[in-house]
Amino acid sequence: MTFTEKIKTAIFWKKALQIIIPFFIILVIISLLFNSFSSVVSFNLPEIKAQNFNQGKWKIFFSTKIITSVLYGLWVAHKNIN
Repeated sequence: MTFTEKIKTAIFWKKALQIIIPFFIILVIISLLFNSFSSVVSFNLPEIKAQNFNQGKWKIFFSTKIITSVLYGLWVAHKNIN
């Protein structure tokens, strides 16, 4: 079955979402730990916000995670469905 045939099925999208959503959450958590570990450990929310989300930084932060998660989820779902 080709990729274009697989994306037309509901099973493919169900499996893809089962991969995309947890991968996105894990990717966001890991990125926050790498970007501002000391602020996360001390639970300094204003500092985390300033380092990662203020002045339009949230657009880049989340867009890269969303694109990466979707591509990874589609690839894994494609590999796992026969």
